[in-house]
This record gives sequence, structure tokens and C-alpha cells, in this order.
Amino acid sequence: MTTEHIFNKEALAFFENYLNNASPTGYEAQGQRIWMDYLKPYVDTFITDTYGTAVGVINPEAEYKVVIEAHSDEISWYVNYISDNGLIYVIRNGGSDHQIAPSKWVNIHTKNGIVEGVFGWPAIHTRKPGKEENPKLENIFIDIGAKDKKEVEQMGVHVGCVITYPDGFKILNNNQFVCRALDNRAGGFMIAQVARLLKENNITLPFGLYITNSVQEEIGLRGAEMITQRIRPNAAIITDVCHDTTTPMISKIEQGETKIGDGPVISYAPAIHHTLRELIIDAAESNAIPFQRHASSRYTGTDTDAFAYSNGGVASALISLPLRYMHTTVETVHKEDVANVIRLIYHSVQKISSGDNFSYFN
Repeated sequence: MTTEHIFNKEALAFFENYLNNASPTGYEAQGQRIWMDYLKPYVDTFITDTYGTAVGVINPEAEYKVVIEAHSDEISWYVNYISDNGLIYVIRNGGSDHQIAPSKWVNIHTKNGIVEGVFGWPAIHTRKPGKEENPKLENIFIDIGAKDKKEVEQMGVHVGCVITYPDGFKILNNNQFVCRALDNRAGGFMIAQVARLLKENNITLPFGLYITNSVQEEIGLRGAEMITQRIRPNAAIITDVCHDTTTPMISKIEQGETKIGDGPVISYAPAIHHTLRELIIDAAESNAIPFQRHASSRYTGTDTDAFAYSNGGVASALISLPLRYMHTTVETVHKEDVANVIRLIYHSVQKISSGDNFSYFN
């Protein structure tokens, strides 16, 4: 399957629409609707849970169950305090980066719609050389043009309102996708394309395939923890993002070496089941899909951990998409890597046999 076929007009339009919609942690429902609307022709049915995880199911009657999973939420902020002069101070909802905040536009989500604002910062002329403060959670603030706290509240903004960045989807140099929330809206796009390709190519799987878009990963894998108890899968292939470590100020000695454009990243960690990982590597080698390797100490920090250590143990593996500038508004991935992650998951699920218990003692 060519990259052009994977990124056909409809797929690319879905990707852009899906990314441009805000889905902050805890408020993923509208993004999930967009995702399910796109996925509907390629699955037999859907499951949703109380907190908003969405699952498209192929062959739901099958006893043996395989999950392919991504997470749907993005980092954001909450309104935490409104000063008497109408400035807004924030706390994190997920791992939002305080250092990138100054001078960024924001959308504050209220009952009456979006209220726009900006993260302000003192002008360079007013700061003392050698004594400049760095942005930190305690000193970054949002200005919505209100003269005082009363006017802020009249505009519908109150403590607890969620705040997102409006930065949208762009293509860089014809081969790189740039947007906020590629972590991990790219994953939701990729697993949806796997379902599409299985349908287009009339592939019949001998098990139930659960295409799972979990919520609340950014605050501790919570959506995956809930949905794995609902599905009770036999195996799970997770996709998320990992760092491109070839950009400045990142130590390869500490972080390893992975790079956008060099292919999907296959992880090694205690939660990664060896047998399932080797099946994925075999799928890559058999289909000439380039890949990289990455080792994680103790845990992966992704939904892989939630699935692996659930239900008495679920054979789980992680295929990552290398990404530059994680948790900024200019997260960047390579188009060919996205296509190759899709290909790798597509070929990997076809290598799984119904009834395989993935025991190390077989």
C-alpha cells in the first residue's frame, strides 16, 4: 500500500479535522465523536464507557480479543485563580509546559463558548539583564482584556474552566505534519487507518479486534486502566509517540537515539511482552518496514503499562511514532513514519493467531 493511498483525500481531511478539534484531558467527547464518525464504515459496532473512551469493534462475537490502542486526550490548563485586576493564573491538566506559554494565544472553554486570551509576559525593556525570571507555573498568567475580576466572571470565565491552545494542523516541507496534540491524536488516526485498510482489503481476522481510543492518558493512563477491565483482551498493541532525540539539548546517552523519518520505534521494557514484540519485528522485517528500537527503564509511561498489568496480565507491546518538540504547539512527525506505523500494525495483527496465550513457557 502506497503512502499516497494511506493519505487519500478523505483520510487527510479527517486527520486535519481531528487535530484541529480541542480534546483536553477530561473533555474528549467531541473529538471522540469525530473519530467514531470516520471509523463507522470500517467496524461492526462501538463500545463507549462512562468517562468517554471509544472502541470500534470488528468481529465482536469472537471470544479471543486483540486491542490496538491510542489515546485521544491532549494536555491543557485549568483556570486556578483570578486576580482582582482580571489576570488569570493556571494549573496544569496533564504535562503542559510552562516555558512555552508566554506570548501564546489560548482558548478558554466556557458554557457560552470560547473566550480568547493571551499568556502575557513583561517586555524585554522592563526586565533587568542578568536577573531575568524564567517562566514558571507561579508567574505565567493569561490576559483576556478584562479590567477586573468581575468582568472576567461576566465573560463566563471561572475557576475550573479548561484552557487549550488554538494552534492548528500544518504541513512542513511537504513531508512533516506539525500541530499541537499530535501526542497522541496521530495514534487515533493511525489505528483508524488500520481498520480502514483491513476493510478495504477484505481481511478476515480470526478474533475480535478492538480499535481503542482511550481518554485521560496524560494524567496517568486512567482511560486505559478503565477500558481494559471492560474489554478483557488477550493481547494489546499500543501506539503512542516518543522523542526524536537528534534535536538540540537532548542527551542521546540518557534518552537513546530515535529520529523522525527513520521509521516506527519498537520498545523494550518489562511491560513489553517479548513474544508479541518479536512478532511485530518479524512483521516489520517480512514487509520491509524500517524500524528503530528504544529501551525504557522500569515502565514505558504509556497506556502499554495499564494494559500489560491488568486482568492478571495481558501480552502487550508498544509501537511508537517518533516526534519532535513534545508537549509544545509545534509537535512534528514525519509523514512516512505515520504511514509505516499504520503498515506495521496492519501486518502485525494479521500474524496473531486466535487462542495464542503468549506464554513464555510454550
